[in-house]
Amino acid sequence: MKYKRILLKLSGEALMGDRQYGIDPQRLAEYAKDIKAITDLGVEVAIVIGGGNIFRGVAGASNGMDRVQGDHMGMLATVINGLALQSALEDADIPTRLQTAIKINEVAEPFIRRRAIRHLEKGRVVIFGGGTGNPYFTTDSAAVLRAIEIEADVILKGTRVDGIYTADPEKDSSAVKFDHITFDDVLRKGLKVMDTTAFTLSQENKLPIIVFDMNKKGNLLKVVSGEAIGTEVNL
Repeated sequence: MKYKRILLKLSGEALMGDRQYGIDPQRLAEYAKDIKAITDLGVEVAIVIGGGNIFRGVAGASNGMDRVQGDHMGMLATVINGLALQSALEDADIPTRLQTAIKINEVAEPFIRRRAIRHLEKGRVVIFGGGTGNPYFTTDSAAVLRAIEIEADVILKGTRVDGIYTADPEKDSSAVKFDHITFDDVLRKGLKVMDTTAFTLSQENKLPIIVFDMNKKGNLLKVVSGEAIGTEVNL
């Protein structure tokens, strides 16, 4: 395996499958199989998942809701998704721990860096919920922050497209895919990979990002094995 310890970033929308909202158990089961394929090979996996399938603080604020309240609701949505993913992983016989940035002791451990690393070393998949615990920060920022804290080798951003393009490939058929691109080029071209805070933090800490299609079976294993899947962002 090319990578020993990874941080897998999943969007909340990815859990919807073909639904309009909520969680698709079939999609969760598919993700669990792909994750098991790499944990069985000794890869240490941490996961940050969004909450957009349930609630987005930004969307709430645009409708007149207080942004801080909305973001806290979004953080709770990521915990719900984390619990759903944890259940799917354990159904696939993968040991897990759910850690949250906000204290919900009855359902999850509080995030403690050393404990998280120890879980990974013992072969457990660690799911980080609750974002950073602070409003105005996205789950992209949480993913990069946690990846740096646990000393991950790479951030794997699983999406529904197979990489980074010059434009949205779902809207522009002439969009061209990048196999490799530098952090500087992403910023210069104004490409949307992550929000600016998260992306800059990743760049400053020399943490590579790979954007790939998580919905294609076997892609996660291919990426971790070092195959040229998706788009790699590096220095």
